[in-house]
Amino acid sequence: MEEKVYKSMNGAGALNIVLGVIGIVAGVAGGVLLIISGAKLLASKSKMIF
Repeated sequence: MEEKVYKSMNGAGALNIVLGVIGIVAGVAGGVLLIISGAKLLASKSKMIF
């Protein structure tokens, strides 16, 4: 009985680690894209007329 509990906890731990890594990668990629788009906006600031 204890083996089944250990195996299920092991699987849950591995899943949490995988989801954490995916979340970190997605966050970094999103941040980089935001920085790039902001830099493009700043570069074209002089061309914008309101």
